[in-house]
Amino acid sequence: MSNPRIIYYYQTFSGLSSILKKDTPVTHIHLSAIHFGNNSDGSPYIHLNNYSPNDKRFDSVWNDIAKAHNLGIKIVLMMGGSGSAFTDLFDNFDVFYPLLVNTIKNYNVISGIDLDVEEPASLDNIKMLIDRLNTDFGQDFIISMAPVQSSLQQDYPGMGGFIYKHLYNSPQGKRINYFNGQFYSDYSADAYSQAVSNGYPEDKVVMGMIFGQDFTKCLDTVAQLSNKYDKFGGVFMWEYFMAPPGAPANPGLWAYKIKNALK
Repeated sequence: MSNPRIIYYYQTFSGLSSILKKDTPVTHIHLSAIHFGNNSDGSPYIHLNNYSPNDKRFDSVWNDIAKAHNLGIKIVLMMGGSGSAFTDLFDNFDVFYPLLVNTIKNYNVISGIDLDVEEPASLDNIKMLIDRLNTDFGQDFIISMAPVQSSLQQDYPGMGGFIYKHLYNSPQGKRINYFNGQFYSDYSADAYSQAVSNGYPEDKVVMGMIFGQDFTKCLDTVAQLSNKYDKFGGVFMWEYFMAPPGAPANPGLWAYKIKNALK
């Protein structure tokens, strides 16, 4: 058995104390979410949610993130989700891409980027972005993506309008470390197996859950998959502050429950 990923998305900054512990089972935190735009004077900006990443209001966030990094947790910066991050980036790439690069370099705790494409984007632009990231940060830099489950189970266009299989079969696609599959509509072993049967290696498919799903059934699914697949890719939770069964007081309990299910 490999070591499956145990990932939290972290966008509502409620504090990470429940997972900042020695021998934490958490492997990755996906810090969310990066967007781009222009200020009222026309100058370009990069935002973590609604403010500059170095805004004082994020001091405690970065302090927690540094502690997580020091515990061995990989910090991955998520770009996109709702909004127009990719449209803005590709419309003015020479202006906004350097802001992204500088942000990653300014925070040496960042180990990768998660490209969560939920708006129309051309496959050529996504490939170009992956090439640039690989050139600027090297082979050890994590590159992940977050397609909805149907885009992995069948070769239907994802929310970005491109077919993920076409990306995965390209040289740039082979550079993607893992896919955080949004298995929100069907969290079952069969649903995951469909993605693997469709040509995605088990170690690259992470089974993503969301608040509101039956957590007991989700744990059963995770246990089934970890028994079936020696290289099961892992599990993620959107998002940290809502993680069952202990949220909001103890969202870290989710990671321990997942770790036990993986045994």
